[in-house]
Amino acid sequence: AVVSTQTSGSSGINAEYGTKKLPKGGNGVILVVCQRRYVFACGSAVARAFPTYNRKTGDDAATVRNVDVAFYCPDDTSPIPQDDVAVLDATAKAIRLAADIVDRPRNHMTCDDIVELARSVAAGLPNVEFMTKRGETLNEQGFGGIYGVGRAAETEPALIVLSHKPPGASKTVAWCGKGIMYDTGGFSIKGKTTMPGMKRDCGGAAAILGGFKAAVECGFKENLHAVLCVAENSVGPRATVPDDVHTLYSGKTVEINNTDAEGRLVLGDGVAFAGKDLQADIVLDMATLTGAQGITTGTSHGAVLTNNAQWESSAVAAGLTSGDMVYPIVYAPELHFSEFKSAVADMKNSVASRTNAQCSCAGLFIGSHLFKDWFTPSPISWIHVDMAYPVHVGERATGWGPAFLLTLFGGFSKSPLLSTLGPVIPSDQASKRPKHDD
Repeated sequence: AVVSTQTSGSSGINAEYGTKKLPKGGNGVILVVCQRRYVFACGSAVARAFPTYNRKTGDDAATVRNVDVAFYCPDDTSPIPQDDVAVLDATAKAIRLAADIVDRPRNHMTCDDIVELARSVAAGLPNVEFMTKRGETLNEQGFGGIYGVGRAAETEPALIVLSHKPPGASKTVAWCGKGIMYDTGGFSIKGKTTMPGMKRDCGGAAAILGGFKAAVECGFKENLHAVLCVAENSVGPRATVPDDVHTLYSGKTVEINNTDAEGRLVLGDGVAFAGKDLQADIVLDMATLTGAQGITTGTSHGAVLTNNAQWESSAVAAGLTSGDMVYPIVYAPELHFSEFKSAVADMKNSVASRTNAQCSCAGLFIGSHLFKDWFTPSPISWIHVDMAYPVHVGERATGWGPAFLLTLFGGFSKSPLLSTLGPVIPSDQASKRPKHDD
């Protein structure tokens, strides 16, 4: 089976054949030899190696090349079904779309730009609804997290929702993505060595948008919503300052003690919207959330935090199958959420101690806006994925996320390939998760 893709300019290509780049001005063929069960992971790996964003100049820079990816499976030499080839193609495009968004600098991918990109994605899919709330509308309707983070920027913050509601659906799934188009840190400003690269702080939203597009194209059988929480964390006269108190869409109040802990604020609004307005049964949020993620699970594995033990196992399995690997982090809100204690609000937005499971705490902040509290049973299954480090290798985006999402929720797809690869979809309620001390 052969999957074709296009790339431009050898100067913008990272993939190599051994030690040689694509022939100048020529096309290329990559032959992948693997077992049949690894075709999806290998195809995804090849897609990650060919980024699309390139602003270099020169005679060869605008040349469009075709790269054919061929698979030979010694354990099963029968042709790969065309339906599976279509899934591989959709996945490759989703990965490259996500990487393209992340690779683009602020002046080439603003809040306005991602709104229009999401609108065009929705318009290109059958029966997908598009909705956005922006600027003062966010403030008026109670989205204090997104509005508070993005109100000082040149382009207005946005809540973007793409909705796929097929006939016969019995479950509702919401994927929420952090889309900070640039993160200066706000008044808790980053330094000259830590700010470069913050164009990548939209990696969660990029992955959700690419994954949603491919999931719909591959026949997602349940209701699926992509919720993109978009803002630019800037410094200016209207910017949030430490000690401000914001009310998020959950109705809970947050005292700001670190304006550089902004991703959790926008996602707090996003998951609250998913629970209240979309009535989601399963809520997944994905974000380049913390530097602590790299310390906790390393540069190759994202961190997964969930209130459902079965979804935790399924996420790990999906990561190994797709190549977008994750590893569980501690879920113990009764031990960690007190880190956000505030004298004047329901919570602060950053921890008191930076030595007490920071990565878990950041995720718990988001989850606190989905649930009433940590002790009242809830039927909602929640999965938090922090992918701050896997989102890039060196100075290039990896397109991390779409392959993971397609695999994790493969059981909800009409695609025989994805439904076979996907782990068992948990059926128990979130409240049945065993306590750590049982």
